[in-house]
Amino acid sequence: MSDASASSLSPVAGPATAMDYVRLMKPRVMSLVVFTALVGLAAAPTDMNPLMAAIAVLSVALGSGAAGALNMWYDADIDAVMARTVTRPVPAGLVPPSEALAFGLIMSVVSVVLMLLAANLLAASLLAFSIFFYAVVYTMWLKRSTAENIVIGGAAGAFPPVIGWAAASGSTPLEAWLLFGLIFLWTPPHFWALSLWTSKEYERAGVPMLPVTHGAQETRRRILIYTLICAPFALLPVAFGLGGWLYLVTAVIAGAAFVAGAVRVFASRAGDPYGLADMGRARQLFAVSIIYLFVLFAAILAEQTLPIHVAVGGLS
Repeated sequence: MSDASASSLSPVAGPATAMDYVRLMKPRVMSLVVFTALVGLAAAPTDMNPLMAAIAVLSVALGSGAAGALNMWYDADIDAVMARTVTRPVPAGLVPPSEALAFGLIMSVVSVVLMLLAANLLAASLLAFSIFFYAVVYTMWLKRSTAENIVIGGAAGAFPPVIGWAAASGSTPLEAWLLFGLIFLWTPPHFWALSLWTSKEYERAGVPMLPVTHGAQETRRRILIYTLICAPFALLPVAFGLGGWLYLVTAVIAGAAFVAGAVRVFASRAGDPYGLADMGRARQLFAVSIIYLFVLFAAILAEQTLPIHVAVGGLS
């Protein structure tokens, strides 16, 4: 963020509260990050000391919060002109940009050091890279330069289960990367559904989101394509023994709902100038996509932590 942009933000209205700093960490995003990291840690075929495991998960939470704070610091000029983000702590004048930057940097260091002490160098390195990828590669470069920002930048949000697996086992086998791939493929249709009804705000802010650069019709088409790739990909954990019958049934039912939502959006006029009546379909898909990812990871967590894992077709 330029100095000019920073100086144009609203003046600080008063001392920042603890809740302002909590909001700076994007707690809703953090909750999903922490959950998927916990699943990766639980799925690793290694028992980790409960206290060290708790600290490792805390490290991921702090790292996610640090990345969120750095994102809000740099994107304050964009956030200030978008209705969806104008009330965030920095553009609202609740937290000065310099404090948001310092908070993010300090939290980054603390999270990586904690992970190193609680787990191992591999997990700490992956955590550090994920923070860098989100704050620098995505926020500072991709988001403002290409319509593929979400496609490439989605890798940042896909690292948590790999980090959790690495923390528990000190390795990142194919199974961990399957969880990475699931989140990576899920991210574009999830965020493109959101961008269909916020495209005017992105256009006003100068952010080249897909509906802004390629139009709503192309966005709806790509949502369907990525969903049709993601749903079958989500069945791969079964083939590698990571998921059993519970996961398989969950993935099939949830995948069908995800695909059905994407088909409804594709067949609609959501995002078009005269497609306001269909915008609800994009909102529904956005909500369904969140539930979809949650239930898949919840099924894996249940099978890995409860005595209910039954392999499919003799796989283990």
